[in-house]
Amino acid sequence: MARVKFVFRLLVLSFFALFLHYVLPQHDIVKVTSTEVIRTDFSSINRIFFAQADSGSANPDVRDLRLINAQKQNTFLLGFVRRDSVSVMVYRNEDTGWIWPPYFKFNSADLQAVAANLARGDDWVVVTHYGWRNRWLSIYPNVVRMRVVDSPDVTIIPWFNIGFFIFLLIAMMFIRAMWRQLWERAVDPVLDAASHRVDEAQAGLAERRSRLARWFGRK
Repeated sequence: MARVKFVFRLLVLSFFALFLHYVLPQHDIVKVTSTEVIRTDFSSINRIFFAQADSGSANPDVRDLRLINAQKQNTFLLGFVRRDSVSVMVYRNEDTGWIWPPYFKFNSADLQAVAANLARGDDWVVVTHYGWRNRWLSIYPNVVRMRVVDSPDVTIIPWFNIGFFIFLLIAMMFIRAMWRQLWERAVDPVLDAASHRVDEAQAGLAERRSRLARWFGRK
């Protein structure tokens, strides 16, 4: 049973970590090479990895999808250490609107124009995005914002993620403290009372058995 609990907790923690990795903002240093619009059919498998159509438009099963092609500076250790190589990366550019995840992005058309202009130059750009790139599922990370930097050696500190995890840690400690107080004030007295009643019932039963044994002993 202990192993089952451990595996269950590990699975829950893994899913939660993957969920946070998908929705929290990430930063890439890239050179924009081109932009394009493709006609996309969404399947039941990859639909959940896409946002919605532009705000004010219908959300059909088939729609145009804005893509931004780039050369990405390779990194490791969560992006803190850069490598002397680049790779190809493709981003999507969709409005998130008022739905999940709460980036409140409504400017995908303007952002596509900015990306098209950057593709004409040779600037390095910091791309803030969320999501994953998976070639087998045909899913792309969604660009949230772009800004030009002087060189690929710029250091990007994920302040939002740092603040989010600090807030999450404080919230978990606060909830744990509230739960312990609730357990001590509401649950423990009920359990103690129930245990006391069980002890009384067992004591009464033992006394009746003892009387019955003595009665049979006199026979």
